[in-house]
Amino acid sequence: MQDILEEALTSIKQHNKAALCIVTETIGSGPGKAGSKMLVYSDGSSKGTIGGGAVELEVIGLAQKQLSLGKPIMVSFNLSEDLKMSCGGKMQVYIEPLGIIPRLIVFGAGHVGQAVAKLAPGLGFSTLVIDPREDLIATINGPGSKGIVSPYLTALHDLIFDENIYIVITTPNHATDETLLIQCATQQYAYLGMIGSRRKVEEIKRRAIETATIPAHILPLIDMPIGIPIATETPAEIAISILAKLIDVKNKKLST
Repeated sequence: MQDILEEALTSIKQHNKAALCIVTETIGSGPGKAGSKMLVYSDGSSKGTIGGGAVELEVIGLAQKQLSLGKPIMVSFNLSEDLKMSCGGKMQVYIEPLGIIPRLIVFGAGHVGQAVAKLAPGLGFSTLVIDPREDLIATINGPGSKGIVSPYLTALHDLIFDENIYIVITTPNHATDETLLIQCATQQYAYLGMIGSRRKVEEIKRRAIETATIPAHILPLIDMPIGIPIATETPAEIAISILAKLIDVKNKKLST
């Protein structure tokens, strides 16, 4: 048991996706006992056991699903009726995803990007800021925020897109913003937003529809102009608007 808990702690520290599965109750005959633990990774591999057999295979599949959702779940099994296991008892298993921290990618280390990077870690986001300007990236040094000096599109191609990534586009060039948006739009993500005036946004939407570079059903899912619509003037205020939207998306994702 101690080995599993140590492995779970390592997963959390390294931000590796894993789900801790614990047998919380057994009634009658069954393959595992209350307190049995298993750690399941996103690829379906596992450490430890909750007793083996069909119920363990079922729990591994459920753990992978909960990892993609980022939410814990309690499941109950009637082993003979639900899984055709001859032992005939009942089991209850708690499955909790570990090490899942929302990843925020900010394209652009200007005033708004810096303000977002400063505030986001305190709100639970692991933040990466990308910009080719070395002097600006040098200012991204707070705990929980990392900056890399790179052309935007080069860094984009190295990203791993999944349901846990939040993307904020705020570069100093409209054409670059649009290119990044087109490249990101059809990927998997939790959130995609682009800074810009309403005129800029409408022009990009019009071109996207005319050229079919962004599917029409995806356009409404992109947050542009970015953030919660509040009156803002300073970069810090704009950052608060953006982060308020990110929090809203993150918390609604967890509650569904």
